[in-house]
Amino acid sequence: MITAGIDIGSITAKAAILENGKILATKVIFTGYNAEAAGLRVYEEVLADLGLGKNSVVKIISTGYGRNSVKFADKSYTEIMCHAIGAHFLNSHIRTIIDIGGQDSKAILLDDNGKVKNFVMNDKCAAGTGRFLEVMARALEVNLDEFGAISVKSKQPSKISSLCTVFAESEVISLIAKGEQRQDIIAGIHESIASRISSMIGRVGLREPVMVTGGVARNVGVIHALEKKLEMKIEVSSYAQENGAIGAAFLAASL
Repeated sequence: MITAGIDIGSITAKAAILENGKILATKVIFTGYNAEAAGLRVYEEVLADLGLGKNSVVKIISTGYGRNSVKFADKSYTEIMCHAIGAHFLNSHIRTIIDIGGQDSKAILLDDNGKVKNFVMNDKCAAGTGRFLEVMARALEVNLDEFGAISVKSKQPSKISSLCTVFAESEVISLIAKGEQRQDIIAGIHESIASRISSMIGRVGLREPVMVTGGVARNVGVIHALEKKLEMKIEVSSYAQENGAIGAAFLAASL
């Protein structure tokens, strides 16, 4: 049985196609201003990659902040549930998930069966999210894709005291004016994110192993800062960004 999961995020739209518990393909595109159109496009593109027609897919589940815009989905579920299922599917030993997306971040605690035991979500402020990093990258005139690699060169991370995006940007501009090294400022930004995430985890409880999901998981600097803050190894799947879509596709198979 072939199923599909579509995850509409604030920055990217993801799709995953599964067949009998095996990932056939995934796709990531930018959401843009029209979430409904993005959902349809990412779905059509991943099917085209596989040479499949829409009638090949038995069930479709949507998730993410724009899940209700996917009109052709059979059902929609929250990203909390889908990220939990996706992480458990990729590694059944995972007990804590840190999901850092475009406009929110989440800490999710799983029980021994992979069910959500507790979670906390930061969706009122962009601090520590993909949007936050985009603003910081613009202020530093650095390509966001290079952020992680640059920060790991730092020997003395700068101190970023503010977690508010607006105030943190002003703080970064002040550090630039003082002549602090770019890699130190970026490392400081990553450490401020790690501190915020650590605080969230403290509210749900921490159990190892830990997995980071979401687009920000591709930033090695953030992962390095989190491992340093939490004093433990963190797992990052090659499907980290598509994790929610994979969870949705897996969930679709059980309907």
